[in-house]
This record gives sequence, C-alpha cells and structure tokens, in this order.
Amino acid sequence: MTEHPALSYRQAAARGASPIGEVVALYDTILRDFVRALAALQAGHVEARIFEMNHALLVIGHLQCALDHERGGEAAKQFAQFYAVTRGLIVQANFQATPEPIEKLIDLYGGVRQAW
Repeated sequence: MTEHPALSYRQAAARGASPIGEVVALYDTILRDFVRALAALQAGHVEARIFEMNHALLVIGHLQCALDHERGGEAAKQFAQFYAVTRGLIVQANFQATPEPIEKLIDLYGGVRQAW
C-alpha cells in the first residue's frame, strides 16, 4: 500500500523537526482539521464535520499533555488556558453546527500558528 505523498512528506519532516517545528506541524494539522470541518459543514456532511472537529480535539489534547508547567512558567499556563477555552469552542461548534465558531477557531489557531 502506498502512502499519500503529502502524508509521507509530513511524516519525514516531523522525524527531523525541532520541538518548535513539531508544534507548528501540530498547529497546521489542527488548522487543516478546522478547514475540512468547515467544508463538511457547508456541504452538509455531519459525520465528516464531527470527525474533523474530534481529530482537532485529539491534537489539542496532545499539545496540552506536552506542556511543561515547571519550565514553561507563565507561557505554559497561558497555553493551557488557550487550549481549554478552544476545546470548549469546539464543543460549541459541534453543537451549533454553524460556520461562525469554526471560523473563529481558524482565526485563533491561525494567529497563534503565525506567532510560532
């Protein structure tokens, strides 16, 4: 079975990525999930929308677990709060099934991704 070329590239890049590069890759994954969820919402594909939003939750959970609260200090605390708030927004987006919460999530994660 052959892998999708983009997936192979991302996996190869991740193996050699710095910790910051890995975080950026995870943010890219979250953003792709949100964009696909928005497209699924607009197409009326409920299962696909929920799958993508749930995958974003999984990735955000991974980021939360990776926070080093001892060495990260205030930054780790702020990221933990950001992740907690945006997890709530994802639940809201799944419940409301409107574009606005997903668009807000794209803006939020896009802005933080740019800062990395």
